[in-house]
Formats: sequence, structure tokens, C-alpha cells
Amino acid sequence: MLLVVGLGNPGPEYARHRHNIGFMAVDAIVDRHEFAPFRPRFDGRAAEGRLGGVRAVCLKPSTYMNESGRSVAAAMRFYKLESAQVIAIHDEVDLMPGRCKVKQGGGNAGHNGLRSLDAYIGREYWRVRLGVGHPGDKDRVPDYVLHDFAKADRLWLEPLIEAVADAFPLLAKSDAAGFMNRVALATQPPKAAKPKPERPPPGRA
Repeated sequence: MLLVVGLGNPGPEYARHRHNIGFMAVDAIVDRHEFAPFRPRFDGRAAEGRLGGVRAVCLKPSTYMNESGRSVAAAMRFYKLESAQVIAIHDEVDLMPGRCKVKQGGGNAGHNGLRSLDAYIGREYWRVRLGVGHPGDKDRVPDYVLHDFAKADRLWLEPLIEAVADAFPLLAKSDAAGFMNRVALATQPPKAAKPKPERPPPGRA
């Protein structure tokens, strides 16, 4: 069994923030794989279903980002899960927009949601890092992630979310490399067509 956690902040005023890309991804997973509807549980909202034959619960903590670990720990206790059975999906400013990387364990790089998970459940959970880009100055990061995606971001954001949802059963079956490859192929920009060589007019060599 897996616990798939989207990190974000509850409420419509936060819904389109860069910090809420984890919520967006979990919503897409639940929709794509026909999970049961979300219902209030574990200081959050949870939905049950299957990913590639693997039983899974998708969770969106309602505790706000800084206390995400409290909600996750409650769900883990209920289902008797280990931290390695948790997959957290979150925004990553150190990745280019539209990129997706997966890793198990590691540091939190100042991400408050990950810091909370580390404190409550340890560091051995899996992380799906969704790139949102960097504002260029570390002092601007908090304001940057707590603002809506720009309209131009839709060009990469929507394909990324859809690709993550579509490929997630691979990750559920422990194929992290296959998952990342599928997402990368689905989100790479189309190759520009090569211009055809000009043909000389008839009768000219």
C-alpha cells in the first residue's frame, strides 16, 4: 500500500500558487485513476483507489504547509505504514519549470512542507520534485512560491500535471526510472521541423 501526499495550502486563495503544485498533481491522479471521492480524514482530505494494481491513498493535508507532517503521520498510523511507503509530491525551485525528478530520502532544501515531514515521519519517504523554476534571488523564493502561476506557465504546467498523473502507476510499482522517463517524453517540446532544401527552378542546374 502507498500513501501519496500532495503538499500545498488549503483554500481557494492558494489553489493556483506555485507552492500548491503537489495538490494539483494529486487531484489529477485521483481523477485519472478513478479513485473514490475525497473526504475529510487525517486533518486533511483523502481519497482511496488503486495505481497499477497497488492500493493507494491520496492525501491533501489541511494543516497548511508548515504542519503537513502531522496529517501524514496520522494517516500512516491508521494504515500502519512505514515512511518508505509514502510518496510526497512538491514544488521544487531548484528544477527548471516542467522538470520532474524522483528520489528517496535526502534534505529538505528549506522547503517547509518537507521539513515538517522530516520531523514527523523521518526522511526515508519518496519525493516527486516538480520544477517551478527559481526567481533568481533566494530572498525572493517565499514570495515567488506563494503567488499564482503566470498565464504563460500553462504551456508547461498542464502537460506536466497530466504526464505525472498518467505515469504514476509506474512509480507505484517501484519503477522510478520508468516514471521519470515517461514524464520526460510526454513533456518535451516538439522538435522543430527541418526546412526542406530549396529546389532550383526547372531547366536550371
